[in-house]
Amino acid sequence: MKDSIPELRQALEESVPVVALTGAGISAESGVPTFRGANGLWRNFPPEKLATPEAFAENPRLVWEWYDWRRSMIREARPNAGHLALVELERRKTAQGATAFTLVTQNVDGLHDRAGNRNTVKLHGDLWLVRCTGCGAVERNEEVPLRRLPPHCRCGALLRPGVVWFGEPLPPDAWERAARASASARIFLVIGTSAVVYPAAGLAREAREAGARLAIVNPEPTPLDPMADWVLRGPSGEILPRLL
Repeated sequence: MKDSIPELRQALEESVPVVALTGAGISAESGVPTFRGANGLWRNFPPEKLATPEAFAENPRLVWEWYDWRRSMIREARPNAGHLALVELERRKTAQGATAFTLVTQNVDGLHDRAGNRNTVKLHGDLWLVRCTGCGAVERNEEVPLRRLPPHCRCGALLRPGVVWFGEPLPPDAWERAARASASARIFLVIGTSAVVYPAAGLAREAREAGARLAIVNPEPTPLDPMADWVLRGPSGEILPRLL
């Protein structure tokens, strides 16, 4: 198993396509709490109370109060050096072709967008989108704090956060894009994720089986480490800039 930053740097320079899968860890470096860490959001707010269709049906105001708090907190966060390094990696690779780099993220906070990434697949949705439970309309909403809780659509029906809740399937179009990019990747980067949330974590395995070389960038061990070509232990904000 290789752990050399110079080796991975050279491989990144020489290989296309490249796919990066990011998780909560990269946002945690910007001050956004993770769901599963010692100080994670679920420690005080159990997911079955706040992030399920059933919870929303039972108490949409409570759910929206929590999401309004999350949006207010995330609005204060800023993209960190790890985010910016992925923007630079995208810039370099897309000079070699429009599909030479794909960023697949499990995060809903929008920090990759604010950093400048463009070819991004959001597996779990976007916290800054709202979807009507009546007419199905989707629109961007960056109002912080929300003036009305819970918010309503022009048609009069309730709006819900544009994210994937527990018990809901991933958006088919996003999953198809992510799976297609992963199957063609020559290098697959796994960044800031515990690699225990499926089906997202399965993308790395599928890419490896299709012939991609696998690199893990994470402070803690992951279940994918044994199959990886490179394991770089540490914060993405420190490691990713060194790869460039």
